[in-house]
Amino acid sequence: MRFRTALGTLLLLTPGTLIAQPAAAATPATIAYAQWTHTWELVLTNGDVVELPEALAKAPDDVVNAGEWAPFLISGDGRHFFYFRKSDGLFVERTLNGKERVVSRNLTTASIDEEWPLVSYDGSYVVTTTSAPGVGIFADLRKGKVLPPPGKTDAWGFIGFSQDGKRLMLAGDRLTVFDRGLRVRMRLKTSLDPVALANDHVTSAVTVGTYPKYRKLRMLNLRTGRASSTVTVRLPRGQYIDDLDFDQAGHVIVRSRTKTGVAIYRVSKATGKVTPLRTIARPDAVLWVLPGDSTYEAWTIKKGRTPQK
Repeated sequence: MRFRTALGTLLLLTPGTLIAQPAAAATPATIAYAQWTHTWELVLTNGDVVELPEALAKAPDDVVNAGEWAPFLISGDGRHFFYFRKSDGLFVERTLNGKERVVSRNLTTASIDEEWPLVSYDGSYVVTTTSAPGVGIFADLRKGKVLPPPGKTDAWGFIGFSQDGKRLMLAGDRLTVFDRGLRVRMRLKTSLDPVALANDHVTSAVTVGTYPKYRKLRMLNLRTGRASSTVTVRLPRGQYIDDLDFDQAGHVIVRSRTKTGVAIYRVSKATGKVTPLRTIARPDAVLWVLPGDSTYEAWTIKKGRTPQK
């Protein structure tokens, strides 16, 4: 891992259009985003750029899916990052000042394009979805444990984590909320397909419409099964709900791809009115990843560009 200073390249994560200037000295630096040029790099909120030559960009030639994109993830809090390392092909977790921790020895470069890791907001829990479809690994990094799929079956659809990392929501014959130990906390039979879980562990958000052009949503109460009326999210023309989650306070947060990058909004559950929080201009890089992204979202890969080995 190598540091270099590049204050001019950083767009601070503050409300409104991001501007290039150093962060306040008292604020610890976190990860603003990651980018791949000649190697993976972390662009920090203090303007530093951290090079990660140990992180793979592509699956190596000796695996089934050679040449496929290798996942690189950042936790939503901007403090943890995850990658397949070149030395042994294992998927590892790191903080800026910490050492690598192996997530699971079953998650290797042979898993690329077969299993897709997803990370909780605080970076302490990793779940993989698979091409089966279904789920693979449940890794609680706080306890250093990899748990077997709940119910002795991998036939689950993983929906997401609550922001506090205390709950996981999966879809099976019933919508089920589990705690970190994969104990059942709530079940609901519903025809709706939630995409996010709030910190009250009861409120979930459902996108309405046809993928990928979602512009409407509903709230679903997982305890009662009652859903709110459909609300149209008042995004600018040509923008859609590309990513939806709740923040720590329970507000709905939407990320939407723009012509120049990504815009982030807080959305009123009652009216669909959007409050712009910040915009992030896309760097001139082959790949880029924002905190909280899943593996290669809509804005990730630059059209017409491919990485070199």
